Amino acid sequence: MTPHRWMMKAVGEPLSKHPFDPGEPGAGNVLVEVAGCGVCHTDLGYLYDGVRTNQPLPLCLGHEISGRVVRSGAGAERWTGKAVIVPAVIPCGECDACRRGKGTICPTQKMPGNDIHGGFATHVEVPARGLCAVDEGRLARAGLGLPDVSVVADAVTTPYQAVVQAGVGPGQLVVVNGVGGVGGYAVQIAAAMGATVVAVDVDQAKLDAVTPHGAAGTFNVRQLDPKNLKKEIGAFAKSRKLPSREWTIFECSGTAAGQAAAFGLLVHGATLGVVGFTMDKVEVRLSNLMAFHARALGNWGCPPELYPAALELVLDRKIALLPFIERRPLEDVNRVLDDVHAHRLTRRAILVPA
Repeated sequence: MTPHRWMMKAVGEPLSKHPFDPGEPGAGNVLVEVAGCGVCHTDLGYLYDGVRTNQPLPLCLGHEISGRVVRSGAGAERWTGKAVIVPAVIPCGECDACRRGKGTICPTQKMPGNDIHGGFATHVEVPARGLCAVDEGRLARAGLGLPDVSVVADAVTTPYQAVVQAGVGPGQLVVVNGVGGVGGYAVQIAAAMGATVVAVDVDQAKLDAVTPHGAAGTFNVRQLDPKNLKKEIGAFAKSRKLPSREWTIFECSGTAAGQAAAFGLLVHGATLGVVGFTMDKVEVRLSNLMAFHARALGNWGCPPELYPAALELVLDRKIALLPFIERRPLEDVNRVLDDVHAHRLTRRAILVPA
């Protein structure tokens, strides 16, 4: 198969296919033969909404990448031949922020499909630092293939980081607002950490899909106004003998209405984790954070050092992937992007080179 990439050249235009010579990776880098690359809401933001990429166009998008290392640069030889997941955000590992364990705000971090060419391709060159090795024997025993775990690179690890950062554990009530994609995995991860999880969405099908996978209660906000939603969740908490305070709320819808609704769920001592992204502005009474002595946490990517633990939940079948993903040929990338943009897909698409 001739190495090639699907390049974004302008906002709103279809991606175009371009052969390229991968060459030898630079020092500290590896060349990964792509097994699968998930399609994320962020990719749609670049292509349809004009969200700017850090590297000027033309650029190959895609940051949820799994594959096999086929060539290694100097210092990265140990990775040759290994199955890996490429972190969606790759910190430098050497700056002050990285040394203090704050790699997600590393000023020289590299994000495939944003800072460097991404995974809508047959091959991608990335820094070896932070690669997550995949045990293919355990992968097979879990009924998964290497393309399937591409979504671990963002859809799983981003909410995993959010759950860890918020300190979720047994005896807590967690509310996940928006349970398609990232939010569906947030439900599973919080449940795996021992919390009782409530799922909130406007789509009943999405609520039904997460019910067997960790959602102890579901609420369709098309049937409830924000004040009644908070009241109903409070009644649910009381029925389960859970605290009426210190809820953890993850906003995963990435919509202005969803963000406003999530902010409206603040209770005393609450933690609000903002996971979804939108360019829209939201009007809120910020003083509620003060009045409730609550906190709001942003969640950008996931430190590479947390990837193995997140993958472990997948391999231990505490996080189900297969009900929420579907493989599609890389050659159909433009059709897939259009389908995702038009909300015609109910599962996360993974592009697989033929």
